[in-house]
Amino acid sequence: MPPHADHPAHEFEVVRDPLWNTIRLDRTAVALIDTPEFQRLRNIRQLGLAYLVYPGATHTRFDHALGVYHLARWALGLLAERGELEGVDAAECALVPYAALLHDVGHYPFSHALEELDGEWISGHHETHTGRFLAAPRIAAALEAVAPGAAGRIEALVRGASESPLQGLVSGSLDLDKIEYLRRDARFCGVPYGEVDVDRLLHALVLVDDPATGRREIGIHEKGLSALESLLFAKYQMFRNVYWHHAVRAATSLYKRLVQEAVDGGLLTQDEVVGQTDERLLVTLEVRAESASGPHAERVARRWLPCLRERRLPKRALELPGEALRGLPAEDWLYTEPRLRYDLELRLARDLGMEDGGAFVDYPEKPRMLGLDLLLMRRDGSVHRLTDEGRAGLIDLPQLSDELYYTARAFRVFTLDRRTIEPKKMLALLSLTADELRARLEDAAGLI
Repeated sequence: MPPHADHPAHEFEVVRDPLWNTIRLDRTAVALIDTPEFQRLRNIRQLGLAYLVYPGATHTRFDHALGVYHLARWALGLLAERGELEGVDAAECALVPYAALLHDVGHYPFSHALEELDGEWISGHHETHTGRFLAAPRIAAALEAVAPGAAGRIEALVRGASESPLQGLVSGSLDLDKIEYLRRDARFCGVPYGEVDVDRLLHALVLVDDPATGRREIGIHEKGLSALESLLFAKYQMFRNVYWHHAVRAATSLYKRLVQEAVDGGLLTQDEVVGQTDERLLVTLEVRAESASGPHAERVARRWLPCLRERRLPKRALELPGEALRGLPAEDWLYTEPRLRYDLELRLARDLGMEDGGAFVDYPEKPRMLGLDLLLMRRDGSVHRLTDEGRAGLIDLPQLSDELYYTARAFRVFTLDRRTIEPKKMLALLSLTADELRARLEDAAGLI
């Protein structure tokens, strides 16, 4: 029996939200929300460890998911009013709000932090786990009542792999997830950077044919370009001032090290990280580390967990602007050689006279921070594709994306005990290739 099939089709629930005021939930949404898999999101903070810096940032993936669902219904309503959904499979229209609701169901504890670790420590991006959660019996039953094969179709939407003309609402350059999280994160962090003209953006959404392929997809009308530019700049400001704030990055580095140590020490498996909540993961690590022996368990129980719980965050021993690393070999091996990066951290700690694990190397990555791949409908009815190169006189931020990207990010070395590293010495290391650095790490001479 479909969930709530004994209730009238028009029955709905209402949630009061501080951002969107009233969010109306249909009965299928209620059935999905009432599952253990979705309720888990109440206990995953939207911004991970950012609450240690911005005390108000305790909002969760649960709140955010409801907001994206709300925006999906709003956007579909506007498109339907203009007749733009004619010819679109009714099942596709019906599934988009539920894809919006479930887009984060596979998230790791503390949100995106662990996704920066390589597959050696975690088993892929959170979206790769979406299908696992959609297969849960109650979620699968609720979705199957909407349309045959709904779970698979929703997974494709979430992973950006759907052929649906509405794909762009769920995953794309102007998806509803971005609009929602920028507004919500700014509100709860108490900063003015994430203000987005949501009403203008949603009213400017159009369903148009790609002149290159003939496929229909979500685009934007020219009248919404200024609002789109505002969204891109808000995204840049939020990365610079909130997501990549030095203390947020220090806390994130500490948390990643905690999980690395736990996996390396056999206290936790990759699969066990999936499906955990923030606090449950920390408690699991605490219990296992205290009952185990060995250096990994010792560091988890006596160092990393107390530091995280008591907010004894690592301090900056070095900070270099992103521009200083542009074109250096380190821009490659910092991401493609995670074990080399880890070995560098261990060596830096020793050279600085600290215990193993006392140093953390951090260089956040978001190469398509201002990326664009979006159809633009001009006032004369012509359709063009906006890309990272932008279009003359229309939108310029993507053309500046590299400069803004390097302005927003910084290379940092954090240390648990206060230390100072000379920039010239670190830049010399960052100028080495991966093989050259490996050779230096084998040399007994000090690195810095």
